Amino acid sequence: MDQTLLNIGFGSTVVTERVVAILSPNSAPMKRLKDEAKDDKRLIDATHGRRTRSIIIMNSNHIVLSAIQAETISQRYATLKESK
Repeated sequence: MDQTLLNIGFGSTVVTERVVAILSPNSAPMKRLKDEAKDDKRLIDATHGRRTRSIIIMNSNHIVLSAIQAETISQRYATLKESK
């Protein structure tokens, strides 16, 4: 089983096939989603101490935070999907 890894910044990666959505963290519902995931211990912080610029929802119901812009990660995701 070939798993493609998506670079989400600063040496962190996620499995492309498990990504459900890549979102901007600026709205109130996204802040609530992040807080609920933290309370449920489903939050993975891959920002390395930087400001959260994107939220990645995984099919395992985990929420991954990244310091890379959502648009940039989406472009990387699209490039990986096209190359398959």
